[in-house]
Amino acid sequence: MTQTQRPSPSPSDLRIGLLGSYGGCNIGDEAILKCVLSCLRAHRPDARLVVFSRHADHTRLHQPQADEVVSWEGVPQKPVLDAIASLDLLVLGGGGILYDGEARRYLRLVRAAHDRGVRTFAYAVGAGPLREPEDREAVRTVLPAMDDVVVRDEESRLVLEEVGVECELTVTADPALLLPPEPFTEQMMRQEGLPVGTRLIGMSVREPGRAAENLDEASYHALLADVADFLTRRLDAHVVFVPMERQDVHHAHGVLSRMSAPDLGRILHNSYSPGQVLGFMSHLDLVVGMRLHFVIFAAVTGLPFLPLPYSGKVFDFARRTGAPALIGVAREQAGLLLAEVDRLWDEFPDRRGDLGARVAGLRALAGQTCVRCGDLLDSLDGGPRDAGRHREPDLCLFTPGAEPVRVDGR
Repeated sequence: MTQTQRPSPSPSDLRIGLLGSYGGCNIGDEAILKCVLSCLRAHRPDARLVVFSRHADHTRLHQPQADEVVSWEGVPQKPVLDAIASLDLLVLGGGGILYDGEARRYLRLVRAAHDRGVRTFAYAVGAGPLREPEDREAVRTVLPAMDDVVVRDEESRLVLEEVGVECELTVTADPALLLPPEPFTEQMMRQEGLPVGTRLIGMSVREPGRAAENLDEASYHALLADVADFLTRRLDAHVVFVPMERQDVHHAHGVLSRMSAPDLGRILHNSYSPGQVLGFMSHLDLVVGMRLHFVIFAAVTGLPFLPLPYSGKVFDFARRTGAPALIGVAREQAGLLLAEVDRLWDEFPDRRGDLGARVAGLRALAGQTCVRCGDLLDSLDGGPRDAGRHREPDLCLFTPGAEPVRVDGR
């Protein structure tokens, strides 16, 4: 694609846009946004960071590193296109945004950036399922015109290659692996009615939909209720359901209602930041989860976790961390699942070191996405003029089970 030539900006004039599923709909996406903003702010402290959000007020309130927020859904398109034209770089993602019904919408704005001579970078995006012709065509034609395409897992690379994307695809890892935890205090535990000094099992459920189209709601509610009942007896524990989206609360109630001991179950009801949800994981002893970022948070915290792979992205993460990788979420698999979670609990002390090493490797890969994006920024303006002001992203890097060590040494 022929792009309009634009003059090189100075670092203080640089305008960087971020386009993704942002706006408070999903804790995992908000974690990604926080990490991408931190990466960009670290590499270009004076740049103006512009977030294209589905719910602008939420982003303005919860993402203080954003300098501007632009609504792009359900609004006149001219202001959106004008905002895109003002950018020097548009960052797409990260997160799972290239799937049926959504890919075409995001890539329409990426194509608009190309038409206006704006450089573009795909920041550890996820892809699939991609079966609808319009989405496949958008992916096949727009991605090769981007300056760099980084995907977060091997599954996404395979999906894009099957669609026919003919450009280099770099595989790294999910940006949220670099999220720093925030405190989840005992007072917050009491406000949620959670017992202190008792084993807690974290569970994550989700709704059926395009990203989880093969889920049978009644079947997996009953399955998870069986698992929850088993764990409360086996570990003398309480089960805590952690919603990662608003809809998760409904499905958590669906599981809770099928438990034989619902009094041993709780659902987090208050709103928390991604960092606080990550901090909450330190109160848990074991995790069973469907949401990808819930199991990512468990892995980063160093917990034994059993992913329930409703889609390729969860299966891929299980494979990369050495976690049990079951296929499907159906009631008839209850026996297999109970045996797997029982073995996970017994064997985890011997596996802890391996998990720590695997997660450290994935976090290093997640950092490489930031480096690649920084290299593209350097090609735009020749690099930071004041080299002394450039620093690494202000993120916690730690081995699961160890004390956090900040990258700036503090």
